[in-house]
Amino acid sequence: MTTAKRGARQAEALRQRLGLSYEHIVGFRFAINVFIATTIVWFTLRRIGDSNPIWAIASMVAASDPEPTEARRMFRSRLVNVLVGCATGLVVLLLNSSSHWMLPLALAITVLVSTWVIRVKTMWRQAPITAAVVIAGGLTYGSATLGLEKGLHKVAEVIFGCLVGMLVSVFMSRLWLLKPAGTGDAEEE
Repeated sequence: MTTAKRGARQAEALRQRLGLSYEHIVGFRFAINVFIATTIVWFTLRRIGDSNPIWAIASMVAASDPEPTEARRMFRSRLVNVLVGCATGLVVLLLNSSSHWMLPLALAITVLVSTWVIRVKTMWRQAPITAAVVIAGGLTYGSATLGLEKGLHKVAEVIFGCLVGMLVSVFMSRLWLLKPAGTGDAEEE
């Protein structure tokens, strides 16, 4: 018997002794995933001088899931839509338009590209959010270059947070196998 299966059986025995449901255990593992991933994101970004890594943390939570298949799906969907939003935002900034009307127009275009061309429905909202972050930086700072720098920094935070959330979810699923209610063997993920 492998160590993982032995651990899964011990966890199941403990779950039954404590009278916890499968959902309680999944929620507990998710809480541990979020704790570990938040620690990694927070301290890594603080170490490199990022004074406000909240975008990375929010993205990490959005890309985390106690089920690794779902975490990978969320990561892929979020990444694709972040790239769509980033590309749209960059094009608008490179046009060097300082008109505030470019923001709503660019967001509408981003939504159309995301929904009509890319068609990764999960996280559709991420594309216009990312475009807004990139474009608003240029409008706020009055400089396409500075806006581009600030916007790309936020996009990098989002991607880093998503990656950490997904990797911790996958790692924890390998470390701590869960047995779905009503099955005899530990879940193979």
